[in-house]
Amino acid sequence: MVELGARYLDAAIGLLERLRDVELPTIDRAADRIAGALAEGGRLFVFGGGHSALAAQDVVYRAGGLILANPLIAPGNELTVRPITVSSAVEKLAELAGPVLDGAGVREGDALVVISLSGRNGLPVELARRARERGALVIGLTSVEASEAEPARHPSGTRVLDNCDIVLDTAIAVGDAALDVEGVPQRIGPTSGVVCSAVMQTLMVGVIGHLVSRGIEPPVFMSANIDGGNAWNERLLAEHADRIFYLR
Repeated sequence: MVELGARYLDAAIGLLERLRDVELPTIDRAADRIAGALAEGGRLFVFGGGHSALAAQDVVYRAGGLILANPLIAPGNELTVRPITVSSAVEKLAELAGPVLDGAGVREGDALVVISLSGRNGLPVELARRARERGALVIGLTSVEASEAEPARHPSGTRVLDNCDIVLDTAIAVGDAALDVEGVPQRIGPTSGVVCSAVMQTLMVGVIGHLVSRGIEPPVFMSANIDGGNAWNERLLAEHADRIFYLR
């Protein structure tokens, strides 16, 4: 079905073009704020609820990526959990946010990126809210349209976008899927994976650029499949061990 594939790619490309043409200044502003936090000794954490966890993981321990990006882990919030439906239940647990933030030691001066397409579930909302209360910079990656289309699930009635210093809008459609197809009652072709990963990579290269503009050499992973890569990475991991949590 080449025609369906082409339609999906067109939809994804359209969203990526919008990121470049509309959202890029906001992404760059967020990158500058994160770089400022890192320059002052803060730590960087990334969290995604449900499938959004994949976009968070995409910038962690990645060749060409910033070594300082730490995943914020909530038990059960991954697609490897069984039964997989547990992940959907965990994403709604606002009360899990406190222990997760405590376990990572998120504090004033840190930066946290919270990724949630719907922006309505308890855990990402509470993580954003509590991290901000602690004095951390909070960047929210969400779809404003999708978030405002459904009632909030957090007891406060707020969404991720209400608890952030900067909101990055993916503009992804309600329900994520992009295509209407005759004979299929439900829309198909989710676009959040493509778009959220693109935003996160754009954000990270922006952070790296803003660190350079501050006269700071950013620690960046080299591919372990290049000769000398392992030695390079081991040196940087040791140098920045006080701000790296994914090796503990």
